[in-house]
Amino acid sequence: MSSSRREFLKRSGQVAAVGALVNAAAPQVHAAEDNTIQIALVGCGGRGTGATMNALSVDNGPIKLVAMADVFEKNLKNKHVALSGHAKVGSKVDVPEERRFVGFDGYRKAMDCLRPGDIVILATPPGFRWVHYTYAIERGLNVFMEKPVTVDGPTSVKMLEINKAALEKNLKVGVGLMCRHCHGRQELFDRIQNGEIGEINLLRAYRMAGLTATAAVLPKPEGISELMYQIKNFHGFLWLSGGAVSDFLIHNIDECCWMKNAWPVKAMAIGGRHYRGENVDQNFDVYGIEYTFEDGAKMLVDGRTIPGCKQEFASYAHGSKGAAVISTASHTPAKSRIFSSQAMTSDNMTWAFPQPEPNPYQLEWNDLIEAVRNDLPYNEVERGVMASAVTSMGRMTAHTGQEMTLEQFLANPHEFAPEIDKLTLDSDSPLKANAEGKYAIPMPGLVKKQEYLT
Repeated sequence: MSSSRREFLKRSGQVAAVGALVNAAAPQVHAAEDNTIQIALVGCGGRGTGATMNALSVDNGPIKLVAMADVFEKNLKNKHVALSGHAKVGSKVDVPEERRFVGFDGYRKAMDCLRPGDIVILATPPGFRWVHYTYAIERGLNVFMEKPVTVDGPTSVKMLEINKAALEKNLKVGVGLMCRHCHGRQELFDRIQNGEIGEINLLRAYRMAGLTATAAVLPKPEGISELMYQIKNFHGFLWLSGGAVSDFLIHNIDECCWMKNAWPVKAMAIGGRHYRGENVDQNFDVYGIEYTFEDGAKMLVDGRTIPGCKQEFASYAHGSKGAAVISTASHTPAKSRIFSSQAMTSDNMTWAFPQPEPNPYQLEWNDLIEAVRNDLPYNEVERGVMASAVTSMGRMTAHTGQEMTLEQFLANPHEFAPEIDKLTLDSDSPLKANAEGKYAIPMPGLVKKQEYLT
């Protein structure tokens, strides 16, 4: 390169740098408008509405809800009324009728109301997650997606591949495993990693409740299509939700793996159906999963949805020098504690996180909005996929009666609904009922693959 050209480029660079400083110092005509984060809600159920409430409650600059989408008009209408009329966040809801969309293409229309850099909440049944996430990335949107994020091996691999584009675009993506944002659990994690309970050799997790946590589903009534009936009762059908295990146990499984700072390499499980009556869903009522980590440590996870039985909702860690309560009596407050022995009694307690503690459902949104506003690295998809896959692996071992490695699960080619992206309001469901109106259910030992469940 000639010296004259080098001098030209040098001077040009200096001029550009000065120009950039001038532009940075100059007032931005649209600064106020551009500083408002717009949100679209896709999936107007309880979780989507709760996430929207948390989003609009973040005290970190202007934010508003501008679009909503659902496949059920009643859901959309009711949740719009609830949000717009809410005393705390109602003033931040700006969703006129022309930005409320019903149908399987509603997610596209809602996202099209946003600008690149805005946020879409994906809170439909997780079977649709990869479809909606793909379009969000295409539109350059930041994302909050509810858990779980996958329901089988192929969609887990697919989500990891899709996420590469989000990372390349520097999109901020939160996953609704809010326990990781809990301050008490975060301090407990640090203390465990620093060796306060020694080497973890056993983790235990329980979610045992009654009818309030059951995914039992009664037969389809008249006046609703097979597809819409299953979506309405998505917890009961594996292609949509991964079933009761994926929905109810994933938080406990995720927080235990977090404390271990590893994912298990294999699983085996038992489970069964009891007192089913007329229920036609695909779930067991009892699940008992044994996970094994690479170092041989175990994680035992028990789930039960039978009324009248002992109830427990907690996670524990046992180490060579002591033990810890990861969480107790639901997700929040965690009330994390450490003990000097395996006897978790008050006289052995060496640490407890101070009470009251902040709500992690709000904390995860505070963290996401901070990342968006300050352009911080923020992508929780890989962790969300792995938590979802580990949970589904446990479910699959219970349903088939076979031991399985995580590698085998991720390599399993069976996808519950490979053409889920093509569904319309008039489509048949990927899952068909038999002549009696019942669906395929797990038969451990008799049927050793999951293909029969579709």
